[in-house]
Amino acid sequence: MKVLIINGSPRVNGNTTIAVREMEQTFAKEGVEVETVQIGNQDIRGCIACGSCGKSGKCVFDDAVNQLAPKFEEADGLVIASPVYYASANATLIACLDRLFYSTSFDKTMKVGASVVCARRGGCSATFDELNKYFTCCVCQKRRLLCNL
Repeated sequence: MKVLIINGSPRVNGNTTIAVREMEQTFAKEGVEVETVQIGNQDIRGCIACGSCGKSGKCVFDDAVNQLAPKFEEADGLVIASPVYYASANATLIACLDRLFYSTSFDKTMKVGASVVCARRGGCSATFDELNKYFTCCVCQKRRLLCNL
């Protein structure tokens, strides 16, 4: 079993990293292979809805998203972690996830997903909900495709 963890924090050793390390240790104790990728400090732009990924199978912007795509497909589970900024996840992480989920055409419905959020004050539940939408939208997309057949 293999889990991909995407750390959306721009701080390499911040609170989100501390939470991710706890998960890494727990997975290791259970014999689960883990790969953690720090993307919060990278230059990742948002989706422009150009549709190129539907034709080429990858995003037109060749950055961390295209590097994450095969890792995401290979993984049995995905953990997405983010600090909370104004009751929302890090914008770089959201741009990455929007493009990652949209540009990859493989079936994501049977992958295990989990979200981790870290905040000093409020906004955790809104951010947790925001990140979990990526997992629930996969199920909705699959249903919609099946209903249109």
